[in-house]
Amino acid sequence: MKLDHSKAKDQFDIDQVAEQLGLGGNLSPEKDQAGYQLRMQRRKEVQQKRLDQRTLEKGLILVFTGNGKGKTTAALGLTLRMLGHNERVAIVQFIKGGWEPGEARALKAFGEQIDWHALGEGFTWETQNRDRDKLFVKKAWEQSLFYLKSKDHKLVVLDEINVAIKLGYLDLTEVIKGLSFRPDLTHVVLTGRGAPKELIEKADLVTEMNLVHHPFKEKGIKAQAGIEF
Repeated sequence: MKLDHSKAKDQFDIDQVAEQLGLGGNLSPEKDQAGYQLRMQRRKEVQQKRLDQRTLEKGLILVFTGNGKGKTTAALGLTLRMLGHNERVAIVQFIKGGWEPGEARALKAFGEQIDWHALGEGFTWETQNRDRDKLFVKKAWEQSLFYLKSKDHKLVVLDEINVAIKLGYLDLTEVIKGLSFRPDLTHVVLTGRGAPKELIEKADLVTEMNLVHHPFKEKGIKAQAGIEF
């Protein structure tokens, strides 16, 4: 279902009003409480209209990419949120798999509510075998397709799949086709650096993690439990 032009224009107009009213706090020009309260009352009314206008519900394609840290962390945050709503989640990790991260141990507490598959043997410099890497990526994608077609899982996380595509181990066209197999209200998250343009264009939400500082690169600080794994 797509918005008609008139509805889209109405949403744009109300979004513009919300932006003009601002977030409040010390960013608002009013110095007196009465004037400030009037602005925030108006802002609340506008925000409610924005919420009322959004009636469409669909399974989302979410992409977390970029060179900064936090892509998998963001995906696992959504996982925890979904589990909190008593929904089932499936996680398939490409490339990764040489160790058990802390989040995998923690999420075991949710039992059958979560399915976790780490179907890799590590980074390319650890495996040093392209044919074997491709084999594990193939297995990971086959497992991913099973969950993408599942009616039992509300969220499917394909961790580091962007890297598998970038390395040439997985065909982008095949991935995009696979996403179309999802039930209407099933969400999917694809993480990893270098998300291809075609995937970004298809996604409903794209967040790029930008690298500003990193302790490993800049200060020689090793990967630490609870932060990196």
